[in-house]
Amino acid sequence: MPNSLSNLNHHSHVDEPKSLGDAAIRAHRLTQLSASHIAPLTAFVEDLRSQQDLTDEIPNFDPFDGGTLAECLFLLEAPGSRAVKSGFISRNNPDETAKNFFTFNRHAGLDRRRTVVWNIVPWYVGTGQKIRPVTLNDIRDAEPALRSLLPLLPNLKVVVLVGQKAARAETLLRRFNPVLRIIQIPHPSPLFVNRFPKNKSLLHTAFAEVVAAINDASIVR
Repeated sequence: MPNSLSNLNHHSHVDEPKSLGDAAIRAHRLTQLSASHIAPLTAFVEDLRSQQDLTDEIPNFDPFDGGTLAECLFLLEAPGSRAVKSGFISRNNPDETAKNFFTFNRHAGLDRRRTVVWNIVPWYVGTGQKIRPVTLNDIRDAEPALRSLLPLLPNLKVVVLVGQKAARAETLLRRFNPVLRIIQIPHPSPLFVNRFPKNKSLLHTAFAEVVAAINDASIVR
């Protein structure tokens, strides 16, 4: 892997589900935001915060992911309160959905350094106590941010829309980049994962499809 990634303190004891619930681990993760693979995305977030007159409502990209070197962009709906609190859009956030996302990625053998995780609406849309569903107006308001993000990911092969709400961004993405491979997968929330026994199998199959797409050498970058 490139030096900026291999030099990260990427030890297994912090790269575990819910590890960002630990204040010391969060503090260490913040020190990584200037690493070369993530610095352009950190600047993107800072610029977006300035444009929207927001701060913590727009969490950072996780430097444990691939950043600008990523081949796969996972797009979820909007940051939850745990992401706002931790400061990161991350599979290490202390909530069950993040834990499930971490687990399905690991089971699929998908190296997180090949991926980056973001949201179709990059700012928190809740009240502090409860997040509300993203609306079409929210997606329209966030369209310039999504458009600006894609050129920062020059190795991108695949965009994965996670859940039905995120799937509404497919038309926008195809307008931005008609040749981009787009895959829709179920949302790994406990509500979905635990509802029916077959749902775990559906997600395992979906993540396997993502891995196959990333590895497909015929995909033009």
